Amino acid sequence: MENKEEILVVIDINLKKVAWESIGLTIGLSIIGLLLFPWITDITEITFSFWSFLWFLIGYVVLIVLHECFHLVGFWIFGKAPWSSMDYGVNLQMGVAYATTIIPLQNSAMKKALLLPFWLTGVLPMIIGFWIGSLLLVLLGAWLIAGAAGDFAMYKELRKYPNDLLIKDDPEKPRLYVLKKD
Repeated sequence: MENKEEILVVIDINLKKVAWESIGLTIGLSIIGLLLFPWITDITEITFSFWSFLWFLIGYVVLIVLHECFHLVGFWIFGKAPWSSMDYGVNLQMGVAYATTIIPLQNSAMKKALLLPFWLTGVLPMIIGFWIGSLLLVLLGAWLIAGAAGDFAMYKELRKYPNDLLIKDDPEKPRLYVLKKD
């Protein structure tokens, strides 16, 4: 943190708690998707194969990468952050993919950037999966919705603060800094 920025509140995310919530959501949403799929699509025969499993794994990795990219797009669109201020990657020690910006964003922009991947990599694939009759997309959507548990935990905390406050993302940890107004 730069010296000129005064921190009002530090929002830390409990990764262990978020991981358990994500696992519960993954199981729950997968079951709901499996139960709704035949009812919505009229497809009653569900088969699993090595190839469908492989496609699921490939799709999951691609959507995780897109999830983080959509955070960056959110920082750019909603927060007007320049591309040069952003970074993304995987923290193997924490077992998380991340996207970050060094530019503080207004709370309203940060909340939108946090939820953008939920809609585009979770809800949208699930809806498309039901629409075209693809259980693979329904389950991928369910898993990516559940994978946004950390984003929802941060969003929940940010809702406590006015939209015009500045929020700075920690570049190394799942942590946000709520900055004091000038």
